[in-house]
Amino acid sequence: MISRAPLVIKVGGALLDDAAAMTALFNSIHSIREQRPVVIVHGGGPMVESLMADLGLVSEKLDGLRVTPDNQMPYICGALAGTANKQLCAAAISTGIVPVGLSLLDGNMIQCQVLDEKYGAVGTPSAGESAFLKHVLAQAALPIISSIGSTSCGRLLNINADQAATVIAELLDADLLLLSNVEGVLDGDKVLIPELDEASIAQYCDAGVILDGMKVKVDAAMQSAITLARPVIIASWVASISDILNNTTGTKIVPPTPTTSSGDDSGEAL
Repeated sequence: MISRAPLVIKVGGALLDDAAAMTALFNSIHSIREQRPVVIVHGGGPMVESLMADLGLVSEKLDGLRVTPDNQMPYICGALAGTANKQLCAAAISTGIVPVGLSLLDGNMIQCQVLDEKYGAVGTPSAGESAFLKHVLAQAALPIISSIGSTSCGRLLNINADQAATVIAELLDADLLLLSNVEGVLDGDKVLIPELDEASIAQYCDAGVILDGMKVKVDAAMQSAITLARPVIIASWVASISDILNNTTGTKIVPPTPTTSSGDDSGEAL
């Protein structure tokens, strides 16, 4: 039985370029799996961009999102669900972990819809059925899930990996870590900020401390925290998972406190 909440760990595609970091991450995961189930969700943007360039395919962006024509999906699917996924599975095996490589479309875990036809084969995920994923976890295996999904009609879709990880965490009622090659959010003096809420995020953004790529990361973490109604942590994939969970490293993104209805006399939160 699962005695503690599962842990979903989202990693970006840049991890694939750092073999030492992959080994450190899976060694850390190996230890934490003795205490709670773990699921990895991954993207692979750098690998996709490199493949598109090698194939001479244009990568157009619209409203900050990469437009994905359907005729590019075989290559994107091969890069994410194939090469990237299997590299991560191989790294897991090297540390004594039994991985199961999956995509969002497996086991009816995640249902996906087209975001908007102007973006092509780009989708949004929603929670499906948890039975298959829970069965994999019950076999003491490590699910490693790529952010490739499908519509109910079988159209392959490219899904934002942060959104994918959030929905997997929602499916399992799990905690979520967003890991990358940065230790967390830094203040103006380059000192790690241990915790952020909506108000402090706004202050740092107004002061020009949180901007560009980090703002995108923080906004994604806050949206995940709001969706899951629990804190989400931004941290480095070279840090110990135990240290991250014990709040000795990384930045905890705290969602707004739920409000109670003024008409509720029970004194209990809705």
